[in-house]
Amino acid sequence: MTESTATGTVPPQRSHFLSGVVARGVAAGIVGATVLALWFLVVDSSQGTPFRTPNFVAGSLLGNDSMDMGVGPILLYTFVHYAAFIVVGLVASWVLVHVETASPMLLGLVLGFLQFDVVFYGSVAITGVDVVQALGWPEVLAGNLLAGMAVLYTLHVTGATRPITWWETLEANNVVREGVVTGLIGATVVAVWFLLFDVMRGRPFFTPGALGSALFLGSSTVDAVTVNATTVIGYTVLHVLAFVVTGFFAAAIVTAADDAPPLILGAVLFFAAFEAFFMAL
Repeated sequence: MTESTATGTVPPQRSHFLSGVVARGVAAGIVGATVLALWFLVVDSSQGTPFRTPNFVAGSLLGNDSMDMGVGPILLYTFVHYAAFIVVGLVASWVLVHVETASPMLLGLVLGFLQFDVVFYGSVAITGVDVVQALGWPEVLAGNLLAGMAVLYTLHVTGATRPITWWETLEANNVVREGVVTGLIGATVVAVWFLLFDVMRGRPFFTPGALGSALFLGSSTVDAVTVNATTVIGYTVLHVLAFVVTGFFAAAIVTAADDAPPLILGAVLFFAAFEAFFMAL
C-alpha cells in the first residue's frame, strides 16, 4: 500500500469511488438530456414542426437565422446538448456524495429551475438570442423541470443517495404534507368542475386547452384556441403546481398563526389583494 502511494497510484477504494461517481453522473446526464429532447420533440410535433427546437438552437449557436439547418448542425447541437447534461450529471453526482439530501424529486425541481436560469442567461450571453422567449418560457421551464427530476432520480436509483421517499419527506414536515394535500385537493376540485362545465357545453377539455393555448401558443382569441395534448397536459401540470405552492403557503401561514393569531387576518387581506390584482390583469 505504501509503494502504490509513493508511485502516485490511486488506491483501489478511491478509484472505485471515482468510477462510481463518474458512471452515475454520465448515466444521469444522458437520461436528463434524452428526457428534455423527447419533451421538445413532442412539443414541436404537436405544433406541426418536428425538430424545430434543435434547428433553432443550432442556428442560434452558429449565428444563422435559418430554420432548416440540415443534419450536420443538428448533430453538433445534439453533441453539445448531451455534453452539457453529462457535466450537470457529474456535478450533481459528486455533490450528492458529500451532501445529505431530501427527496431526489424535490431536489430535481430545484435543479430544473437552476437549469432554466442557465438557459436564459447563457443563451443571451453566448448567442445574443433569448432562447427562452423564442421557444416559450412555459415549454422551456417544464422541460427543464422534467430533465432535472430525471437526472436526480437516475442518481437516486443508481445509489448516489440513500433511499428517501416522498412519504418520508412529507411525514417529517407537517407544513409540507398539509400544503401538498391541500393543493392537490384544490387543484382536483377546480379541474373536475371545469371538466363538467366543458362536457355540458359539448367541448371537453376546452378550458385547460384555452388556458394552455394562451400560455404556450400566445393565443388571444377563442378561434385561436388549440385543444391538444400539449396545451391540456402542459396547463394541467402548471395548474397542479400552482395549487400545491398555494397550499404550502396557506399551510405555513395557518401553522404560524397558532403562535401569532393576527397572521390569519393578514393572510385573508393578502389573498383578497392578490385576487383583486389578478382580476385587474
